[in-house]
Amino acid sequence: MSASLRYRQVHLDFHTSEDIEGIGRKFDPGPFAETLSAAHVGSVTCFARCHHGWLYYPSKAFPERVHPHLERPNLLGDQIEACHERDIRVPIYITVQWDYFTARQHPEWLTRDENGVIEGTQEGEAGFYQFQAVNSPYLDFLKAQTREVLEMLPVDGLFFDIVQPRTDYSEWTRKQMEEEGIDMEDPHARAVFGAEVIQRFKLDMTAFVRQFNSECTIFYNAGHIGPKIRRSIDAYTHLELESLPSAQWGYLHFPATVRYARNLGLDSLGMTGKFHTSWGDFHSFKNREALAFESFQALAFNAKCSIGDQLHPSGVMCPHTYRLIGSVFAEVEAKEPWCRGAEPLTEMAIMTPEEFERPGDHVTLPESVQGAVRILQEGHHQFDVVDSASDLSKYRLLILPDDVPGEPQVMRKIDSFLDEGGSLILSHRSGVNPAGNAFASDRLCVDLVGAAPFSPDFLFPREEIRGNLPPTAHVMYEQGTEVEPRLGAEILADVEVPYFNRTAEHFCSHAHTPSSGEYKYPGVVQDGSVIYFAHPIFTQYCRNAPKWCKELVLNAVRRLFPDPLVQVDCPSSMIVTLNRQVEEDRLVMHLLHYIPERRGERFDIVEDAIPLYDIRFSIRDPNEKIESIFLEPRSMAIVPVNANGRTRFTVPFLQGHQIVSLQLKKR
Repeated sequence: MSASLRYRQVHLDFHTSEDIEGIGRKFDPGPFAETLSAAHVGSVTCFARCHHGWLYYPSKAFPERVHPHLERPNLLGDQIEACHERDIRVPIYITVQWDYFTARQHPEWLTRDENGVIEGTQEGEAGFYQFQAVNSPYLDFLKAQTREVLEMLPVDGLFFDIVQPRTDYSEWTRKQMEEEGIDMEDPHARAVFGAEVIQRFKLDMTAFVRQFNSECTIFYNAGHIGPKIRRSIDAYTHLELESLPSAQWGYLHFPATVRYARNLGLDSLGMTGKFHTSWGDFHSFKNREALAFESFQALAFNAKCSIGDQLHPSGVMCPHTYRLIGSVFAEVEAKEPWCRGAEPLTEMAIMTPEEFERPGDHVTLPESVQGAVRILQEGHHQFDVVDSASDLSKYRLLILPDDVPGEPQVMRKIDSFLDEGGSLILSHRSGVNPAGNAFASDRLCVDLVGAAPFSPDFLFPREEIRGNLPPTAHVMYEQGTEVEPRLGAEILADVEVPYFNRTAEHFCSHAHTPSSGEYKYPGVVQDGSVIYFAHPIFTQYCRNAPKWCKELVLNAVRRLFPDPLVQVDCPSSMIVTLNRQVEEDRLVMHLLHYIPERRGERFDIVEDAIPLYDIRFSIRDPNEKIESIFLEPRSMAIVPVNANGRTRFTVPFLQGHQIVSLQLKKR
């Protein structure tokens, strides 16, 4: 069962230490809900049980777990009642794997490493970051506490937090693996089993919840959503993409993740925070333009908006925080008519290798995917991120960045995609068979020799792919792959090698040895609709962003795909997305121009929205002619010019975020 989410949400953390008194002492239901309503909030996630392990309602089953200094006995119930009076939804938060109270009472329920040491926070360290094993007796407690919430309170939804696969060595895992005939001493088998445990847990927990509530939303948070969610997707009603750019996620995580998640058939939201850094950063404030960018970007990718906050132990809302949130959510509300029911218009796809990574790992985005997303986004292309289970029929160009293995199911899909007229760009080790000794498809344009013998080496682009780059060698910092072109393939760039590799025996200058001018092997090869790059060019762009890498990839895209859906004359810092609202017979373009800057050592920030002027666009005509164009929500008309199968127009001014509505007329 999928759910339609509210556009404007707050995730209201309340992880509150037992060493603080007066919990909820100043809470007043009326001002609490009114503060949210005045800030245009339509849904707020409130706490039943926090990472400290405390409950915030009058539990009869577990009175020892009610926060010892809770002065508002039914804080959660009062929050729900006050919000419901103002038509604000209240999903309920329940922690899963982090629970400090339980960890102290039942250390035998915690996951352990191969040496029997408890994972996470160690003796003498601050924090509750130890993991409950969900295949231990802890599960019985979790279900009992969840059942109590479902029976005591009106439940709009459940947000289960910290639900991550663990490569566990606890007695519970050892016993279950033995019962299922799985070798506990095999690290890979242990990782696979750890992933299986968490999949079983989610499906079982959702079935349990449905015994008591058939309508509430259900979400399991792991901090990242990727291909491994497919096996348990039926446990979810929607997706919440936790992605605080000022924390470990950064500004590239959300656009890459949402381009994948939006194709899984569930409504989704982008979760950022009001914090300057990350969760638990009390009395800090995100720059207003940063919060606007992160919220409007969610709209641009057809997601709803969620902003994280943390309620003060006293129960009093910070009015300054909600003036900040409200100033952004007021704009979100005004823009919602051009977002409801929208679907992305895409014609390219990047295949992520996440599904092939170690099964038990709690993965984040591979560098190759980050680099590929950044290049296509900076080139203003319309694209998705996909996996081997995705339907590729709607795409005209597919990219396999650097390290997508040539597994049989992948290569069968690639061959069919090419047979249907699709084009392919792949790089480095993508497409190499599981044995690692050859490319796995005859449709590719090169044969594998092995790892490149020199690194760094130097790419000399030939005229066919050079574009505006100078006719000279360009350093490639990451070690590439030596290949031989197949019969009939065309070399687009050659590799020049250095005089020698930098070693203790022979080195030159501060960094790497210069080019000897000698060509050794091809660097870019094309055969028909397939272009291969010998270097991990996408990983390299992720790590240090050489412009020549981006230019070469975008030039390759143009060779295979000279008539993209959107063409725009603007800086690469602008993000452009194109969506379609079928019922309204219109296309909706989102323009975003916010520039994250590394002003501190640890993370990027956005402080200003730098304006752009007279931005020229060209859109390849859909099946229906574009009849009129308006800048929304101001309804300012722009005159379109239709010619040669494309519609051209100019946006006179952009500061921050602009919606362009393109009304269609049936032909």
